[in-house]
Order: sequence, then structure tokens, then C-alpha cells
Amino acid sequence: MFDATTILAYKGKNKAVIGGDGQVTFGNSVLKGNATKIRTLHHGKILAGFAGSTADAFNLFDMFEEFLENKKGDLLKSVVAFSKAWRKDKVLRRLEAMMIVLNREHIFILTGNGDVVEPEDGEVAVILPFLLLEL
Repeated sequence: MFDATTILAYKGKNKAVIGGDGQVTFGNSVLKGNATKIRTLHHGKILAGFAGSTADAFNLFDMFEEFLENKKGDLLKSVVAFSKAWRKDKVLRRLEAMMIVLNREHIFILTGNGDVVEPEDGEVAVILPFLLLEL
């Protein structure tokens, strides 16, 4: 078990939203209360959130962005290829980290164990700060 942040996302009809708590903690201490743990990717068409260490987040976001570029923004193909690479990497697969990535059509939870989970109904939350995509 590991301590993680709160990243919540919702995918509805023609809309997608993601939010995070913004806290950086070290043990029981809050070091920063306004961190950005969510990001837009692939020309603002993909939303992503990360739970884990900051350095890992930057590395995995950059790595996932490369897969999105190589797959021309196809989220489904990108998450499958990314998860394979994350799982095969001896160092990265040991990270205690999770990602949520979504667009208007799909929402996925990704882990270093190779998990690619697409919830049937999405996860609902009202949280700030948030990023919103609309048609």
C-alpha cells in the first residue's frame, strides 16, 4: 500500500473533466498545497492526472505523450502501447504510481503493473482546479 493523491475524473456525453487535490505531502506534512497534478496532452485533446512522486509524474507524462504522438492521438492504442512499455521497464514498473487519462470517448486507469482499466460509467466528482473539454 502507498499514500497517493486524489485524482478524480468524469467522462460524459461529449465532455470530460479531471481534477486533483493539489497537495504535496511528505509523511504527515503538507509541503505544498497548490501543485498541479493534472495536465492536458496531445494538443489539449487528452486530459491526464497522476498519483505518485513528482519526478515520476514528469517522466511518465513525457513518455505517454510520445506514445500519443506516435499513435496520432489514438487514446486506446496509446494506453495499450504505453502500459506494455511501462510494465516491461525494470525501473518504471516498480514505481508506486497510477495515471488516469481520458478524452471525450474513453477514460482509463493505468498502473506500472500493466493494468489498463476502462470504467464502464466513469468516475464522478466536483473538484477544483479542473480542466474541461467540450464540443
